[in-house]
Amino acid sequence: MNAASKSEEAKVVSSEPSVTDALSVRDLTVAYHRKPVIWDIDLTIPRGKLVAIIGPNGAGKSTLIKACLDLIARSSGEVKVFDSLYSKARKRVGYVPQRESVDWDFPVSALDVVAMGIYGELGWFRRVNKRARSLALQALDRVGLADYAERQISQLSGGQQQRTFLARALVQDADIYFMDEPFAAVDAATERAIVELLKDLQSRGKTCLVVHHDLATVTEYFDWSVLLNMRVVAQGPTETVFTQENLRKTYGAKLSLLSEAAEKLMLG
Repeated sequence: MNAASKSEEAKVVSSEPSVTDALSVRDLTVAYHRKPVIWDIDLTIPRGKLVAIIGPNGAGKSTLIKACLDLIARSSGEVKVFDSLYSKARKRVGYVPQRESVDWDFPVSALDVVAMGIYGELGWFRRVNKRARSLALQALDRVGLADYAERQISQLSGGQQQRTFLARALVQDADIYFMDEPFAAVDAATERAIVELLKDLQSRGKTCLVVHHDLATVTEYFDWSVLLNMRVVAQGPTETVFTQENLRKTYGAKLSLLSEAAEKLMLG
């Protein structure tokens, strides 16, 4: 079976909804000023997968995540999380936004940021109690920042800021996590910490969808892949759909800039 055939087979198989699905997206279109950014997206993610969402700049990767989380309006389509609308499954969902989208000069500590992940449980007008503080500290400890709990977020390094937002998502104890470029511009130690965290979440049955740019690490970090360029090019097990043929379809001429990843695929 050639690469194109394997891609089509994986796409057909993975598009069938199932009670084991963590995420189901049907006929999703998002448009800005009447110009589609993503359109006719059909996507099915089984539970317990580490999922890479990959594609060129402008492919709609962040838009896809935000549309799933009702952060931006959809022109059409339906999104279900564990077979429920997001509005009904919100407490089962964790979100790590792009670090660049956050105002890091806001005068709060790392602990304050992490505790925000508990506000859905506490209610917005209740003070953070001892239990919530303990949970926030535990989450910071899991990402290696227990000693930085009281530090203002503006005084944290880029990697520490990213870990803080990971801890905020962790404290929710969600069943599915959406992470928008968590590996962007982080140091090697933070990248290793994120990978370890993803593996730990998977070992506990969690599902993680990660917008990812480094093609050279896709096969190492993720067992499920979604190749996106405004539409879904391929989706399914990484070993099946992460092929040179599908990468060419996804990146087109831009693939020449990714020769290192392409070479790795050839050797693999």
